[in-house]
Amino acid sequence: MTQITPFIVTGMDREGPWLITCDHARNHVPVEINGGDLGLPANEMHRHIAFDIGAEGLSLALGSLLNAPVLCSNFSRLVIDPNRGEDDPTLLMKLYDGTVIPANRYANSSERERRLRAYHRPYHQAYSELAIPERAIVAIHSFTPQLKGRPKRPWEIGILFAKDRRLSDPTIAGIHKRGDITVGINQPYNGHLLGDSVDKHALKQGHLNILIEVRNDLIKTYEGQKNWANLLAPILQDSLTAIETTSEGQQNGCTN
Repeated sequence: MTQITPFIVTGMDREGPWLITCDHARNHVPVEINGGDLGLPANEMHRHIAFDIGAEGLSLALGSLLNAPVLCSNFSRLVIDPNRGEDDPTLLMKLYDGTVIPANRYANSSERERRLRAYHRPYHQAYSELAIPERAIVAIHSFTPQLKGRPKRPWEIGILFAKDRRLSDPTIAGIHKRGDITVGINQPYNGHLLGDSVDKHALKQGHLNILIEVRNDLIKTYEGQKNWANLLAPILQDSLTAIETTSEGQQNGCTN
């Protein structure tokens, strides 16, 4: 049995000042996990519970526009969630948005450890090698328009951040200038989780970072992905330029 590569890097030789990441890129279940089947029907595996719909395409389009390497997971978040710390209770989900995950229902600690070794840790090893200080991290996710039994989510895009707002604030301002986009600030989720990907590879390292959530009905097609990439790329670039200009001005001010 051949184990899958748990991650895919596109544009490894690109030299732009960015790293684009997509933790929940695919809904693939490796054959070594219950024969490649989590016990869910196909329609469930194509829901947001299994992966971030449209996020991989948006990530690849952004990477091309920003001349940035793109890191994508190659396994479903239901196999094991790469955007969770190893001690997070939601690392291996058994129930998600009203759906029981049969192949995870009785997964024990040894199975959890097996999945960590095979998928989660190799993904984060690749992440740590790509997340060099010269690169600002752009973590791309998508969110469902409505969770079961919950109100509809009005936002088209969410910008998430913890204490480091250096890249988030000018990006939010840049999107607001458009005037026609509903932006969720730390919505539909509140900032970052301790031990998640951005916390581990950006916040703890002091790297510039931003987490972008786009509503998945807006990026489920190639055209939607391309349109949002074309919108976001210049805003991100302008935000980075503004940060660099401010930093240079402060350095010059210190030396005068």
